[in-house]
Amino acid sequence: MGVIAKQSIRGTIVTYLGIAVGIVTTFFVLTRFLTTEEIGLARVLIDAATLFIGLAQLGSNASIIRFFPYFKEKDSDEDHGFFFWALVVPFVGFLIFAIVFWACRVPLCAWFGDKSSLFVDHYYFVLPLAFFMLYQAICESTCNVLMRIVVPRGVRELWVRVGLLAIYLLKAYNVISIDGLVIGICVNYAIAAIINLCYFFSLKKISLRPDWSFLRANKSLVRRYLTYTGFLIISAVTSVLAPTLSSFFVTAKMGLDSTGIFAIATYMAVMVSVPNRSVAAIASPQLARAIKEQNIDECSFLVRQVTRNMLLVGGLILLTMWVNIDLIFHILPNGATFATAKYIVLILGVSQLIMATFSICLNTLNYSRFYAFSLLLSLILTVSALLLNNYLIPIFGMEGAAASNLLSYGLYYLLGIAFVALLCRIRIVDGRWWMILALLVALFAMNWAWRTYLPSFGLWTDSLLRSLVLIGGGMFIAYKAKLSPEINDQICAIL
Repeated sequence: MGVIAKQSIRGTIVTYLGIAVGIVTTFFVLTRFLTTEEIGLARVLIDAATLFIGLAQLGSNASIIRFFPYFKEKDSDEDHGFFFWALVVPFVGFLIFAIVFWACRVPLCAWFGDKSSLFVDHYYFVLPLAFFMLYQAICESTCNVLMRIVVPRGVRELWVRVGLLAIYLLKAYNVISIDGLVIGICVNYAIAAIINLCYFFSLKKISLRPDWSFLRANKSLVRRYLTYTGFLIISAVTSVLAPTLSSFFVTAKMGLDSTGIFAIATYMAVMVSVPNRSVAAIASPQLARAIKEQNIDECSFLVRQVTRNMLLVGGLILLTMWVNIDLIFHILPNGATFATAKYIVLILGVSQLIMATFSICLNTLNYSRFYAFSLLLSLILTVSALLLNNYLIPIFGMEGAAASNLLSYGLYYLLGIAFVALLCRIRIVDGRWWMILALLVALFAMNWAWRTYLPSFGLWTDSLLRSLVLIGGGMFIAYKAKLSPEINDQICAIL
């Protein structure tokens, strides 16, 4: 866990620096200077590009992590031209889905047209944005397998956020038009992709010449790679739809104004899962190696550590956010407009906590010989998300979209946990995990009782007191009870 802990902590520090920039951007620039429709446009363009790259990757993100141990020579830098395929396969995927995207313009624009004409006007900007986001993500994955996540994480969390902040400020002061806003977002991601690519080539001598002799000598490996990648292509069609469906349904059924409000709530909720980005980036290659070596004990050890730590850290972040939710909307410019999303933040926050805690389980299934079962899970996720969004949004509006997200992902991870436990024989949680869950439930219950039964001393005073007692007390109990020995060790090392 040493390498995982060090790289994860550094990556998390970088991520939270980016979060600080994101807070300024989201809560003090977007909400003050941009209309909800403009916020919604930026959000749906990025969501559409994210969906596009999820398909265009052709499963290469997972393939890079899963198969790199098979190409890399032990105790050597030789990788037999592995990174040639890592860069070329996504390009082929981009060309394929660019044609599909062009062909689908008429029906998609008809679906969005009534409520979100501004998105229709900028439909084709999704293509360059998706291309740059695609190679930013691919370069980050290649750096992950080389156990170097800090710089790519800094590019994604700092450069991109600072760039977006600058672009939004230019729009706020009318230096650029709405078209300039969209072009600026594309240019920002283009620079991020170039930085990641340059850093990747600086890590070691990268060969972009495929080693055909190695491939001929390992035909079974090639067949496994093609089978796995082909499976992931099918799986991606379903699984990448689910994370963006709520945003698209809100845009189509309620308009970009509602998408803007929903986007602010989503930005807040995503903070819950931020620590998992660094942990997963480092733990996933370790997990893939352990699975390749059929070391079930090491796999179980890694999975239990990640699920335990992510529940504790993510749960305390969600608690901090919920304890101070009224104060947050009070401070927020135009907070009354966005305060309608108060319970959306909580619902999406719980969803993000589930994702952060158990995403390592789905990685385990994907890297194992039972990876085909993840296709079934992806189908269940997508179908349930489609049905729930279509049914709940007309009834409950944005709260229905948030509930759809929580219910579909809850079912998805519940079944994923069952598959990993039964098929891979991996013990996912331990006694400390249940103690953490009990602590979090108790803290949230205490917050509800405090707000319901105790007298109020004012918004600022109440938030401060609850934060000190509940959050501070929760952290103290977790430390003294050693609910996370890894976090305790890091705290002791710092102190």
